[in-house]
Amino acid sequence: MKKSLILLILSFFSIKGIYARHILGGEMFYDYVGPGSAPGTIEYLVTLKLYRDPAGAALDPAVTFSIFNSSTNALVITLPGISLDGPYPIFYQTTNPCITPPQTLIYDIGYYRTSVELPISTGGYTIAYQRCCRRANIQNLTASDSQGATYFTTIPGTGALASAPQNSSPKFVNRDSVVICKNSFFSFDFSAVDPDGDSLYYYFSQGFNGGGQSQNNGCTGVIPNPPCAPPYQVITYNSPYTAASPMGSQVIINSRTGIISGISPGLGDYVVTVYCNEYRNGVLINTHYKEFLITVKDCTLPHAQPPVDYVTCDGLTITFSNNSTGNITDYFWDFGVPGTLADTSHLETPTYAYIDTGIYRVMLIVNRNGICTDTGYSRIGIYPGFFPGLRVNGQCKNTPIQFTDLTTTRYGSVGPWHWNFGDLTAAVDTSVLMNPTHTYAATGTYPVQFIVSNSKGCTKKIDTTIAILDRPALAVSPDTLICSIDTIQIVALGTGTFLWSPNYNISNVNISNPLISPDVPTTYHVTLTDPYGCVGTDAVKVDVKTFVTLRAQSDTTICKTDPVVLQITSDGLHFLWTEIPFGNSLNDPTLKNPIAKPLVTTIYRVVANIGKCQSQADIKITPIPYPAANAGPDTAICLGRSARLNASGGSIYSWSPPVFLSNPNIPNPICLNPTASVNYSVTVRDILGCPKAVRDTMRVNVIIIKANAGPRDTVVVIDQPLQLHATGGIGYLWIPSTWLDNPNIDDPVALPRENIEYVVRVNDNIGCYAFDSIRVKVYKLAADILVPNAFSPNGDGINDIFRPTPVGMRSLDVFRVYNRWGQLLYSNADANAGWDGKYAGVTQEAATYVWYAEGVDYKYSRIKRKGYVLLIR
Repeated sequence: MKKSLILLILSFFSIKGIYARHILGGEMFYDYVGPGSAPGTIEYLVTLKLYRDPAGAALDPAVTFSIFNSSTNALVITLPGISLDGPYPIFYQTTNPCITPPQTLIYDIGYYRTSVELPISTGGYTIAYQRCCRRANIQNLTASDSQGATYFTTIPGTGALASAPQNSSPKFVNRDSVVICKNSFFSFDFSAVDPDGDSLYYYFSQGFNGGGQSQNNGCTGVIPNPPCAPPYQVITYNSPYTAASPMGSQVIINSRTGIISGISPGLGDYVVTVYCNEYRNGVLINTHYKEFLITVKDCTLPHAQPPVDYVTCDGLTITFSNNSTGNITDYFWDFGVPGTLADTSHLETPTYAYIDTGIYRVMLIVNRNGICTDTGYSRIGIYPGFFPGLRVNGQCKNTPIQFTDLTTTRYGSVGPWHWNFGDLTAAVDTSVLMNPTHTYAATGTYPVQFIVSNSKGCTKKIDTTIAILDRPALAVSPDTLICSIDTIQIVALGTGTFLWSPNYNISNVNISNPLISPDVPTTYHVTLTDPYGCVGTDAVKVDVKTFVTLRAQSDTTICKTDPVVLQITSDGLHFLWTEIPFGNSLNDPTLKNPIAKPLVTTIYRVVANIGKCQSQADIKITPIPYPAANAGPDTAICLGRSARLNASGGSIYSWSPPVFLSNPNIPNPICLNPTASVNYSVTVRDILGCPKAVRDTMRVNVIIIKANAGPRDTVVVIDQPLQLHATGGIGYLWIPSTWLDNPNIDDPVALPRENIEYVVRVNDNIGCYAFDSIRVKVYKLAADILVPNAFSPNGDGINDIFRPTPVGMRSLDVFRVYNRWGQLLYSNADANAGWDGKYAGVTQEAATYVWYAEGVDYKYSRIKRKGYVLLIR
C-alpha cells in the first residue's frame, strides 16, 4: 500500500466550565429508507457523527435535531432525546519505520441516529444540530475557543428534480487517521461514494458557527434547544487562511476525485470543511459537507508524489512536477504508455512527449532499491483544445445581467459550470447554470469567478471584474451656442434606443445624432434605454445668438522680444487672428487669447463667429527696446584711493551692493576708499520707453602692495658685504643710499661701517606703493661664533634658550651640547633653535655643560669653537 506523508490528527477542545470545548469535527447525513407510513411521505434515517478528544469533555448522552422548511426556514418539527451510540475509541499508531518519530492518534467517534417521516415538498428540508465550543489556538481560526459548531444536512425537494427527494447523502469513505508531517507534501483521499450513483463534485468552503452566541435570528445558548433556524453564521478565519484555502494556498482539493494534496503548513490544528455537490442527470440536486480538524506534526517520511491527478488541455508534452519529500536518493518514472519500454526516466522532474490523447497512469518510485522506498501514482489526462470564455451583457443595478458561457472544447462536452457573481449582499450569488442571469441591487465593482469543465476533466477558472452602474453609459455633446440662422448636429453616445425632447426644430427625436435649428435658447433632453431595460438621461443646453459680442483690449506697448497675451471678451465659438503687416508672431491664431511676440508695431485683427454670425476687432501692439544698460568698464585703484563709477542707458539707476558708494541711486557715484575689491551691479530703468529693468556689472579692483625688505634684523661684521633683497613690486628705492652699490634695484649690496636701518619703497605699474625696512647691526670684530656662558630655562621668557649667535658667518654647520660624562644632549645647526635644557623630554639638573660649534665665515674660512655653559635653575 502506498505510504502517506501526512498525519491527520483530529483533536478536541478541553472543558472550560459549561462551554465544553471537545468537538473536533463531524457531519450530518441521511439515508433514504422508502415511502413513509402516510401517503406522500418519505422515511429517512438521519445520522450525526461527531469526533472528540478522550481527554476533553464527554459527548452529550442525548441531543436534539431541528428540521426546517428550506424555502422559508420555518421550523417543521423538533426531534429531542436522540441517544448517543458510543463513544467508540479509535487507536492508531504508525508502524512505518521511515516515519520519524512514530506518531500515535487516539480519539473517539460517537453517533446519534433517528428516523423521521417527512412529506414530499418542493423546497425540501434542512436538519440541524448545534453545540459550543471549539478548541483554543486553532491556527486558521480567529479566537477559535469563542466559536461553536453547526452541523446540518439538506434533503432536496422536487423543485430541484422530481426524483430528488428519493435521495441518500454521499458517504465519505476515507480513514479518519492519516499521518501529516509539517512542511511536506501530502495526498489524502477524502472522496465519497453516493448510494444513488449521482455524480460528485468536491471543493473547500465555509464551516459554520453556532452555540454560545446570538445568531441571525436571535437564538442563543451553549446548546440551543431546539437548534436555531438557518441561515447560519460562518466561522471566521485568520489571514492568510480562508474557507477556500483552509491550509494555505499550497493545499488544494481535486474537484473530481476529492483528493486533498499539497504542501502542509506549519505545526498546529487546522479546521477543514469539504463540500460535495450531487449532480443527477446533470442537475445539481443537493450539497453535502463534512468538517474535521487536521493537526500537523513534526515528522518526516520519504514520499513519492508525482503530480496529483489532473487533466491537461494545453498540448501533448508534459513537464512533470515532483512534490516528493523526505530523504530521497533516486527517482524512477514510468509515464504509463502501453506497449513501450521507452517511457521511463530517472530525472527528478522529467519532460515527456505523448503521441496521442487519453488517460495515462503515471508511476513514480523513490529510493527504488532502498528500505524506505515509496511508490506514487497519478492519472494524467491529455486532451488539448479546451478554450474557456464568457460574455457579460448588461450594466445596471436592478436589471438582469446576462452571463453567457463561450467555452469550446475539441474533446468531450462542456460542463459543468460554476459561477460566483461576487455579490456578498445577495442571498444567492452563485449558479451552476450554463448561461445564468443575476440582478445586482447596488452599484459598484464586483469580482466574478467562472469555473468551467468538460467531460474529459479539463477545468479552467476565469476571474473578471464587472462594473454595475445606476444608469447606462451615456455621453452627450457639450452645451453650445448657435447663430439663429444656423443648423447644427448634437450627438449622444451609448448603446440602446434614444428619445429626444422637446420635439422643437429637431430633425429626428429617435436617433443618436439629430440636427437642430432652434431660434430661441433651448435645452434638449435625451433618454437612453439599453437592451436590458436600464435607463439614463442627459441634456444639451443650446443658447441662440443673433449676433456675436466682441470687445478687445486697448492698444498697448510692450518691451521688445517680450510675449503678450491678446485679451478679448466674446461669446464667440471660433476665432481667427491675422497680423498687419503680415507676420508669424502668434503661437496659435485660432485661440481666443493667443500669445503674441511682435518685433515691430503690429495690428492684430480677430474675427469671432458663432456659425454664420461674426464680429471683428483690432489690437495694436508697439514693441519698445529694452534699456541699453552699461555699468562702465572695470577699474583698478590703489588701496586708500577712490574711484568714480559711470553707468548709462536709462533714466533710473540702482547700484548693488551699496558698500563704499557715495550714492547708490545715481549713475556716477564715487567708490570711497574701498578696503577690498568689489563687483558692482547696476539696474537701469527707462521711464520713456520699456519700463523693465536691465542689469550690467563692473568691478572695482583694489590693488594692495605688500613690500618686503627681507628679515627684520640682521648682523654683519666690519668689512662683511651684505646682500639685500626686496620683493612685492616692479620698482624699488632704498633709503638711505649710504654704503649701497645701487639704491634703485631690488637686491643691492651694502658694506656698512656702522649700525644702520634701510627702508625700501616698492611700487607697481599703476603707481601704487608700500614701504618696509631692515635693521643692520655691525660688529667691529672678526667673524666668529658667539655663545653665552649661562642660561636659565625656567619659563620666564628671559634667557630660557641656549643658542649660538653667528657673526660674519656664511653658515653654521655644527652646534652640540654634552654633559660632564660626554653624553650628547643636543645637536642642531639652526642658530634660531637652541637647547631648552631638556634631554628626551627630561629636565636636566643645574650644572656646567660643554658645547661645540663649527661653521664657515663670509671669507670661506672654517671656524671651530668650544666652551662651557652654566645651566642655572
